[in-house]
Amino acid sequence: MTEVKAQATGNVAPERLREIEAIHHRWNEALQRKDADAAAALYAPDTVLESPLVRHVLKSEEGIIRGREELREFVREIFTRTPASRQIYRTAFFTDGETVLWEYPRQTSNGEQMDFVEVMQIRGGLIARHHVYWGWYGVKILEENRYWR
Repeated sequence: MTEVKAQATGNVAPERLREIEAIHHRWNEALQRKDADAAAALYAPDTVLESPLVRHVLKSEEGIIRGREELREFVREIFTRTPASRQIYRTAFFTDGETVLWEYPRQTSNGEQMDFVEVMQIRGGLIARHHVYWGWYGVKILEENRYWR
């Protein structure tokens, strides 16, 4: 995997940048290992996750998860269903010291991957809000029900 580089926007204090980098690194490690407990531990107890995947998998009216425990169970379920097209190629993430943003581009050197933009708000060293915005290729995966192995 390509090393993901942090890029700060504005005047982010070096210690804050290191904290954000550490959270991002631990989140990525949990994702790669498909470790729902390690991932959930990075979120605030009252966290909010918004994603079309929530609505699709849970067959709910809204695409929102509220709270760390609900998030843990959702992530555990997702890790058992992840299609091969859900890769983790990206090259950088951006932060202003509170919000972290990165893209998984559709086109990679190894072909196509599900395309997303992820945005997290960090509060008190934990992920307070997490929004996932899907590109057309990722939406196509949902439309084809490829999360239902």
